[in-house]
Amino acid sequence: MPPSTIASQTAARAAPDNRAPISRAGDDLRLPSAVLWDMDGTLIDSEPYWMAAEGALTAEHGVEWTYEQGLAMVGMPLTHSAGVLQAAGVQLEAGEIVEYLISRVAASVRSAVPWQPGAIEILTRLRDQGVPCALVTMSYRSLADAFVDQAPEGVFSVVVAGDEVTHGKPHPEAYLTAAARLGVPVADCLAVEDSPAGIGSALACGAVPVGIEVMVPVIADPRLNRISTLAALTPEFLDQVMTGTVIDQIGDR
Repeated sequence: MPPSTIASQTAARAAPDNRAPISRAGDDLRLPSAVLWDMDGTLIDSEPYWMAAEGALTAEHGVEWTYEQGLAMVGMPLTHSAGVLQAAGVQLEAGEIVEYLISRVAASVRSAVPWQPGAIEILTRLRDQGVPCALVTMSYRSLADAFVDQAPEGVFSVVVAGDEVTHGKPHPEAYLTAAARLGVPVADCLAVEDSPAGIGSALACGAVPVGIEVMVPVIADPRLNRISTLAALTPEFLDQVMTGTVIDQIGDR
């Protein structure tokens, strides 16, 4: 993963005329009204748990499965993943596949939450600054709850899980639902994602999008802020992106 070396580049982002009050950090910095977080890959390094569960399932059914196939499913709705595994030769109903994967990953998360570097710090800082956070994940509620139960108290005001929406990412429904439950305009929210599907959802919903590069490349987009570490989400960074600057800390390859 390349180091964060590229300076900010500015792009126009139209601000609605009816913006809600924005949280403040001190007298000068403007923070989002809420931060909407993806879970797997973004806040916790759980993608290896998912890939291990997929590998165990396919091995049990005598199906050849590669790392690249697992990587291609990062961020996708679980129903999509179940269909891919069925097509590969797993002889189970989609619901059985989903339950198998979730139960294995949830057990791993309960045993040890694989926090991404800087995740706890930014979540607790936002809580202490009065900025509400929502967890917006395509994992199902049982897994989301296993994670939230072990997170610092009060860091999540809302949880939207994959089994609670009709359309999974990259559709914007999950993020729009989270903003509505928080009672804030989605345009005043920051959405943080790591996967192509999740970033597509963040872009489509109208929030200020941030893509963090973890396991898969984050493709450059003039609308998208790109970072390689959660430590980049300083109050100064948040102020800049909420006032229309697009920050790219990954740069050209």
